[in-house]
This record gives sequence, C-alpha cells and structure tokens, in this order.
Amino acid sequence: MRYDAVFGGHEHLLPYAVGHGVNFAQARSAGCWTLPATATLFTGLLPHAHGATSQSRGIRPQVPTLAERMSALGYTPYMVSANIATTEIFGLHRGFERVECAWKRIPARFKRLHALLVLAGKPRLRRKLLSLDMIAGKLSDDLDAAKVWLQSTLEVVFGRARSILQEAQQQNRRTFCFLNLMETHFPYHIADAFETSMPTLWGQLRELYSLFHFVNQTRLIRDKDYIAPDMLLHLRQRQRQAWVFIAARVDAFMREMRERYDALVVFGSDHGDNFGEQGWQYHFSNVTDAGTRVPLLWLPHDHDDARTVETPISTQNLFGALLQAAGDKEEASFSLTASPERSVSIMQSFWYDNRGRTQLRYRYNQFAFVAGTQRFVHRHGQWHAAPLTHRGDPEVAFQDLGYRVDPLREAVDRPERLAYIRRMFEAYQAFAAGV
Repeated sequence: MRYDAVFGGHEHLLPYAVGHGVNFAQARSAGCWTLPATATLFTGLLPHAHGATSQSRGIRPQVPTLAERMSALGYTPYMVSANIATTEIFGLHRGFERVECAWKRIPARFKRLHALLVLAGKPRLRRKLLSLDMIAGKLSDDLDAAKVWLQSTLEVVFGRARSILQEAQQQNRRTFCFLNLMETHFPYHIADAFETSMPTLWGQLRELYSLFHFVNQTRLIRDKDYIAPDMLLHLRQRQRQAWVFIAARVDAFMREMRERYDALVVFGSDHGDNFGEQGWQYHFSNVTDAGTRVPLLWLPHDHDDARTVETPISTQNLFGALLQAAGDKEEASFSLTASPERSVSIMQSFWYDNRGRTQLRYRYNQFAFVAGTQRFVHRHGQWHAAPLTHRGDPEVAFQDLGYRVDPLREAVDRPERLAYIRRMFEAYQAFAAGV
C-alpha cells in the first residue's frame, strides 16, 4: 500500500495510532513486490543478500528469519495471512509455529465468477488447466487462495489473531504475530465483496479492463499502453477507497492489541504501487521503480510517542528494531525510533521474466538510494534522480543525470554512509550478474 493512500486524504483515519505512535513519513521499501520486500522485513537484509527476487524466488536457507530469532528469544511466532505469497510458496513461512491462511476460513461467495476471473487474471493458472496440476488438485488450491481477490478477509485475520493472543495470554506465553491484510492490495476492495466503482456501465467495463491489464502486466510484453491515464489515476483512488473501507477497524484493532495485551504494534506495508508514476503501469516486479514510499507506524507498548519522523528510513531496519524490542541483547542494530538518521534507504529491483516474452527494453535491474532530499536510481548503467516529495504527495518522475554524474561520489556527504552504499551497490551488481 502506498503512503499517500493512508495519509494523502483530508484526514488519515488513524486517530488512535497516530495519537500514540511514531509516524515515519519517509519510510522506503527495500523491494518492489511482496517476495523481496517481505523477505527483507523477515531477515533485515537487502534482496541481493537474502536472495529472494523475481529471478531467484526464495530466501537463502542459511539466512535466519525474524520468526526463528523471535523463537530463540522465547516468543511463539504466528502468521495469519490473506496473501499466499507470504506462506510456503516462497518459503516466507520458515520459523513460524503456525501459519493460518485466511482464504481457508471463508466460503466462496461467487464460485463461477471467482473461477472465471482468477483464470482470466492469472496466466500461470490458465497454463495449469493443461497440466498435471489439474489432476493433482493443485489448481483447486490456487483457486481457493484467490478467493481474497473477490472477498474481504480482514475480520477473519483479526478474529484469528484475537484467538491466538487470547490463548497465549491464558497460557502465559509471549507471542510474535505477523498479520497480512489484502483489502488494499489488488484489486483494492471497497466493499465486503468485489465491486466496481465507476458510475456507468462503460466506466465499469473500462475499470475491469484496466484491472486485467494491470495484474497481467501486458505492457511488459506488448508495446502498447493498455491503461489510459485517467484509469491509472482511478486505480490510485481505488486503493485510497479500499483504505477508507478498513481504516477505522484497523485503528480500533491496534488500540485493542495495545491496551488489552500490552503489545508493541507496528503497522506498515511491504511495498507501494506505482499507478503510472515514472511511466509504469504495474503492481509489482521491477517495473515499480525502486524506492516506493510506504506507511509505517510504531506504537510502543509502555508509553505514548505521538510524533512524525521526516528523516528517510528503510523498512529493512524493522528487523533489528523488533528484535531489540523483544529483548535481544546481542542485536547490534541502532534504535529506529531514537536514531532514524542512521538508517540508509537502499532499494533493489530485478526485472521480471514474463513467460520469456518481456521486451528487451524492460530487461534491467535497478539500485536506488536516498541522499539528502533526493532519490537516485541506477539502471542501464546510468544514474537518474528525483526529489523526495512532501507528506501525502505522490512521487515524481526520475530525470536522467547523464553518464558523467556519479551521485555515489557527489551526493553523499558522510564517509561511513558512502562506504556502506558503495559496498551494497557492488554486492548488488555481483548478485545481479549471477542470476
């Protein structure tokens, strides 16, 4: 979810959370879709180090996860997710005592429409119709997980979290819970069941057409703009509507967790959508330019800390911050709330091979970082730059800096920060060359 989906309206709709926690107004995701971004949250490593990208597809087995580290500290880690990508499909379930899938707890409300839309929207599932997966039953598993595209599951996720924490409280067990919601994820739920939001039949057909091409990434394989600019803006507004649909319940849930269970509560997003910014038209993969800004709120359990931090930070540092809060005395990371200036926002993305048909002009990886008031991104052997935008404003396009400009040399004024970014850039290039 985008930062401006939460904070770009006339009101943020989180009165309790903002009134009791730290709002990081310039938090940046380290990845640009669920796998690398969530893997960074779970390992504290950048994509080149944890290995989970569009091309390599999974966390390296020797890398310890947040759930494993929490378990070693005496916490019982649980996951309740409405997103199949955070479960065993990519190995992000590793270390959790139990993983509960929201789609397994809801009946399909539109079985025929459900199957039709999912098969139309996912080339991978269409191919399975002609494979042994149909016979083995794996196709039905995929269709079952895709129920979250047509139905809201927020109450299921929150209900299971309440049950887990109540049981843990009765047994005097400390817990770490990772909850993943899908209402503000494609296709952006604005009601309990999928609805279009355009007022006319023609507008509704255009909306469905745009959603189809948005998720299928057709622009990657065909040199055509399938989604009109006004519809890209509409999709952005639709995500805001999806947030409005759940915001009050999310805020009330955070209050309940903090006041009933004395819990540290962290609210955020794995990555942010682009909706046409920098010329892209897609939800995920490298076509979301590196450096998307995401919401991030940190609500300490034992005191109020109502303030906004404008310093750019990376969600990569949540890993160490959570371990410190859990009592890990050996975690050497700095305090994200006390020393945000020590965070270095670095983002990486790796091009997506869309069934071997991705156009050559989209076959590149990206490395980005924030320095001062600028974002810098490296692609095709060249640096580009864009200014940081103000709170709630959408990002602006990157501009070509030319071959002679090297922001690693000219834009970073602190030697230790420059050395760190250089090391990460070199490691990223080595990793990219090997996948």
